[in-house]
Amino acid sequence: MRGRSRVLALPVPPTRVERKRRTRQALLDAALEIMSDGRSFTSLGLREITRRAGVVPTSFYRHFRDLEELGLSLVDEAGMTLRRLLRDARRGSVPNADMVRRSVRVYTQYVEEHPLQFRFIVSERGGGPAPIRNAIRNEVRHFIHEMAHDLRQLNAMPTLSTATVEMICGLVVGTMLNAATDILDLPAGDTQLEHEVIENFVRQIRVIFLGAAAWREPPTR
Repeated sequence: MRGRSRVLALPVPPTRVERKRRTRQALLDAALEIMSDGRSFTSLGLREITRRAGVVPTSFYRHFRDLEELGLSLVDEAGMTLRRLLRDARRGSVPNADMVRRSVRVYTQYVEEHPLQFRFIVSERGGGPAPIRNAIRNEVRHFIHEMAHDLRQLNAMPTLSTATVEMICGLVVGTMLNAATDILDLPAGDTQLEHEVIENFVRQIRVIFLGAAAWREPPTR
C-alpha cells in the first residue's frame, strides 16, 4: 500500500500592512537600543537608527516625518500601554492596601519588562528637547486625569473636590515616575532588594492616600 503523499503548507508571507508595522516597530526599537548606552535622544542620527533597524535610510520617511515624530511616538507607545495596565489594576476596588499593592506590582513588572522605554522617559523627562518633554508632561496629565476619574467612579474620597483629587493623583504619579529609576537600577536576581524597593514604594503610595483621607477642604471665601 502506497503511503499517502503529504502536502506541506507554505508559510503565508506577511501582508504589506504587516511589513510596514514591523519596520516601524524596528525603527522605534533601534532608537531605544542606541539610547540604552547612555545616549540622549538629541544625539541620535537617522542613519544609525536605520542601520540598527536593518532598513535603508529612505524607508524612514515612510513611517516618520522626522526624528522628533519618532520620539513622540516612543512617548505615546509607552504611555498608552501603561495607562491601560494600571487602569485594569485599579478597577473593582477603592484605593485600599490590596489595590495599591496590585497596582505597584503591575507597574514594577511593566518597568522591568520595558527597561528601554522607561530609561528613555526618565532621561528625556527633564533633559530632552521641548517637544518630547511636553509630550511626557501630557502623558503625566493623562495619568492623573484617568486616575482621578477612576477614583470618582469608585466613590473614593467623595468629600474632596475634583481639583484636590487630581492633586492627590499627581502626587501618586510623581512617586511612580521617581520609583522607576530605583526599579531600573535593581541588580538582576536580587530578590531581597527588589522586595524592599516594592515595599517602600507601596508605603509611599499608602501614605499619600492616608493623608488624603484626613484632608479637609479649606473653606471657600
